[in-house]
Amino acid sequence: MVYPSNFSRRRPPGGIPARLPPEALSARGKGDAGAAGDAGAAGDAGAVGNAGAGRDAAQASDRHTPEGRRALLERVTAFTIEHDLAVSGANLALICNALSGSSVELAASFAAREAAGEPIDQRWLDTMMRLDPEIGGRMAELEKLMDKLEYAVLRFAQTTKTAQDETSGHRGALGAQIEAMTVAHPAGQGGSEALPEFDRLIEMSRAMMQRIEQVEHAMEKSQAETQELRENLARARMEADVDHLTRLPNRRAFERRFAAAVEEARANGTKLCVAFCDVDRFKSINDTYGHDAGDRILCAIAGTLGSHASDTVFVARHGGEEFAVLLQGFDRDAAWRKLDGMRRAQADKQLLDRQSGRPFGKVTFSAGVAQVADLADPRSALGRADAALYEAKKAGRNSVIAD
Repeated sequence: MVYPSNFSRRRPPGGIPARLPPEALSARGKGDAGAAGDAGAAGDAGAVGNAGAGRDAAQASDRHTPEGRRALLERVTAFTIEHDLAVSGANLALICNALSGSSVELAASFAAREAAGEPIDQRWLDTMMRLDPEIGGRMAELEKLMDKLEYAVLRFAQTTKTAQDETSGHRGALGAQIEAMTVAHPAGQGGSEALPEFDRLIEMSRAMMQRIEQVEHAMEKSQAETQELRENLARARMEADVDHLTRLPNRRAFERRFAAAVEEARANGTKLCVAFCDVDRFKSINDTYGHDAGDRILCAIAGTLGSHASDTVFVARHGGEEFAVLLQGFDRDAAWRKLDGMRRAQADKQLLDRQSGRPFGKVTFSAGVAQVADLADPRSALGRADAALYEAKKAGRNSVIAD
């Protein structure tokens, strides 16, 4: 099968361009790929390749038609299968944005990665998502919506309680007045002084009392339901922050904690470091022992990392076999020592698969650490920590490297 990628696998003459033109980011046919590539090698890529690229760019831009959408889906599918990527909403959204040209910067990153011959794997996709500057904004907007919803429910509960209290007070006062009127003018007594209209007034007042009492009961029920809704919202918010496998905080919780830690560092002038830890040879573990065993390995490492968590050390599962650590009040060297202590604690363990009785042996992780030095661009530290993690992997794994 010929892969209809947007990007050439052939390294262009003169190195990899920092930013590819839009024409180079569109899909291309078999003939155009060969023609453009041969012409590029001859130094005439612009003259030969643009016609085919232009035609395919027009097709890619027309992705609102059924044919355009079908073609885009086929390219996304082929890309996902060829690179052996997980079919997840986050992955598909990222790939679609690159292949459709919706994000020129993202498409250029994909093109440069392929041109350099580097793998487009899950870890690299996670890095792309991690460095997305819009993530923080989207998380902040979601938090604002949740805050507004909780505030609206709280105000409704307060209003209901106030109305219930006032209604109860009015009902009590009205009841006392009716009782006083009944005692002063008993029904059927007093001859001509006991008017039928007066008796009807008392009966209507009593009926109104019963109706007010019904409204009170309805308000009590509404207040109880509102309290249950608030509790459910709190539980949902908590569950949304927890990784269901390891029970560590998840990426959503990490992003919010990272934003809060950056604000605290700005306000107090404190140090802040971030680290990424990745399980060594995790794919081999999955292939050898199965995914269920791989899940148990992740839980074991989560337990090791989580045992070092504190008020100043925040540990989260960032996705897949990768964990994130925030270290507040730590400079670069102190953060490295803390992470290396975690690494040694894990490396000293001999893991056993309790279900099968087979020994896993020593399961380690590698880590990269970076200090958030530029508070104007705090997310750049995430990229540096990821690059340091990559260096730790290249250095032989089971190590911690600080940027």
